[in-house]
Amino acid sequence: MRKRVVFAAAGSVVAGLAALLIWRGPPLPPGTVKTVARIRAGPVTGVITGESGYARSGGVRIWYESIPPVGPEKGVVLLNSSLGVGSLFWPPAFLGAMSAAGYRVVRYDHRGAGASSWMTGWSRKHPYSLIEMANDAIAVLDELRIDRVHVLGLSLGGFVAQEVAIAHPERVLSLTLMSTSADPTDTSLPGPRTWPLIRSALASLPLLRYRLLGGESNVAKGVLAGLVAQGSDEPVDVEAWTRIVLYDLRERGGLNLRALRQHQAAVAVTRSRYPLLNTIAAPTLVIHGTADAFLPIEHGHRLAAAIPSAHGLWLEDAGHPFPYPGMPRVMRAIMSHLDSAATATGCSGAPL
Repeated sequence: MRKRVVFAAAGSVVAGLAALLIWRGPPLPPGTVKTVARIRAGPVTGVITGESGYARSGGVRIWYESIPPVGPEKGVVLLNSSLGVGSLFWPPAFLGAMSAAGYRVVRYDHRGAGASSWMTGWSRKHPYSLIEMANDAIAVLDELRIDRVHVLGLSLGGFVAQEVAIAHPERVLSLTLMSTSADPTDTSLPGPRTWPLIRSALASLPLLRYRLLGGESNVAKGVLAGLVAQGSDEPVDVEAWTRIVLYDLRERGGLNLRALRQHQAAVAVTRSRYPLLNTIAAPTLVIHGTADAFLPIEHGHRLAAAIPSAHGLWLEDAGHPFPYPGMPRVMRAIMSHLDSAATATGCSGAPL
């Protein structure tokens, strides 16, 4: 009987994988196959456009890129990426809007991800914390000799951004916290919502399908399929995203699955930030979607209420994935927030 159950379960898994390989998911943008093949045929260029290098944070190497603004510089924005994701995956249109508005953009790879140290000696018995990850961000600013910045964080990056503001308030001109929380383990707040998460997982099946098929082309198609499935208002930039994916695969080893476990452990071992948020004086913008299944909107509401200078932007029907629907409105809110903070403090960021 037990053997029959095991064989039946195995058969179900095989059948499921077979169905996944057959199902193509949402249609890719027109011309995707030709674009991917053309870019694959030669060297991948144009992904890194700014000054790049490494900062030392203890014994860890942290990769960064400093992207200059278009025209006179109004300030510096430090981007903190989400869980397990390298900093190359900030949407090109988002970076371009920041630069076009006059802001220098500094992005960096969290330890364990991208071109930063992959932490091969890591173990669950000796994990690193979000506080150490915040120190990595400060190491980047020190390496670039940047005094004060506008700190922006998405999801896990929002956890890190809060730690930066708590420990180094003198370095923070403003905070922008997107789809994040001060304590995702807080049992008084709703946890992940099961059915929306299942729907989100189903939407990401095309990406998994392409990854199972393997090869550069399929990985690129998988990322593009995932972007299409998100249902953004803006058309997917196939050219730019293909270059990002192929460059990441060829030059940086692609996605480090171990980073997902490491970053989750960092969240688990770091204390709640709620008792410390009242020390944050920097002007703060909290952005959260009402349909966020991973960190429900209540996390955004409580975060905004706990920071004295915070105000919220609540995005109707937006989930956890970034970019959000209605990005023009989001970008206007972020730019207004950055400009107001710089005016209020009389400082746009300066060398150390």
